[in-house]
Amino acid sequence: MKVDEDILARQLWALGDVVRLRILRRLPRSPECKSRNNVSQLAEDLGLSQPTLSHHLRILRQVGLVSYKKMCRDVYYWIDEAAAAEVADHLCHLVCQQIGKEVECAQRDE
Repeated sequence: MKVDEDILARQLWALGDVVRLRILRRLPRSPECKSRNNVSQLAEDLGLSQPTLSHHLRILRQVGLVSYKKMCRDVYYWIDEAAAAEVADHLCHLVCQQIGKEVECAQRDE
């Protein structure tokens, strides 16, 4: 497995912030989720200002971990599951390779 270390480093940097981790825990896993919130609702739920939340969402979007769709005046975000799984697999592969272990990284608990 070839890992682009620059991309992985940027993704891990984006994930290395407690606020962004809290945001990810609140985002739905698909755009069709009935429980989705717009940015203002999400900011209120997390106790953040809307500009602060938008800043963090932009960072997550720039590294490909979240997707979004603008609908009228609202913007809705969700986790890009494939991208998130790829980051986890790349990190697992990198660490396992370094310590000389052969493990199946793609098998995770749901």
